[in-house]
Amino acid sequence: MNAGSAAANVVLVHGGFADGSGWRDVYDLLKQNGHQVSVVQNPTLSLAGDVAATRQVIDAQDGPVVLVAHSYGGAVITEAGTHENVAALVYIAAFAPDTGESVNTLIADPPPGAPVPPILPPRDGFLFLDREKFAASFAGDLPAEQAAFMADSQVPWGVDALGGSITEPAWRTKPSWYLVATEDRMIPPPAQRAMSERAGSTVVEASGSHAIYVSQPAAVAALIEQAAATLPAQQ
Repeated sequence: MNAGSAAANVVLVHGGFADGSGWRDVYDLLKQNGHQVSVVQNPTLSLAGDVAATRQVIDAQDGPVVLVAHSYGGAVITEAGTHENVAALVYIAAFAPDTGESVNTLIADPPPGAPVPPILPPRDGFLFLDREKFAASFAGDLPAEQAAFMADSQVPWGVDALGGSITEPAWRTKPSWYLVATEDRMIPPPAQRAMSERAGSTVVEASGSHAIYVSQPAAVAALIEQAAATLPAQQ
């Protein structure tokens, strides 16, 4: 256990085009430090469905929860994080929408010169990233073989998930932490900084791609530890 860190229930929420297995190294680090860790497998069909899946996992925890998300998962925890068991929110290169906002509205007006994610036109209500451009946009700091596997195993992202809007943002009433990935080519770092500032988050920055939760697990786990250290000690 790190000095000053209390054992906590940690719930990890993945984003679009990915599944929960990307959290493996973060999971292992947190488990080594004595935390109870659960990984949500979002269907990523709709925001409401993903919020329900996340709340189901939160319900199963005994005591306060640190709720962590990557990318689109930030929208999920922003809505699900009002759950009474959630004591802290941690955003990892993630969206942090406000009331009435969705991922769609947040990406509708990208900053001039910002990289445009290579999202293909919807197919039967689902989105995919261009496999040929996946590595450069999503996982630029991972080994080529690992990035290729992520591209070839990507999860279809439902258009209803992107369009789901927030009713009551949890970050307005819960403390939050935010890791800005400075080399992110999916969510521009200036957008990450703006969302984290608006949420009043405790912010750290690390050099990494959008897949920083895979490439920099120690930095991600360290921020989660910061949030966990603020929780009351479990009896």
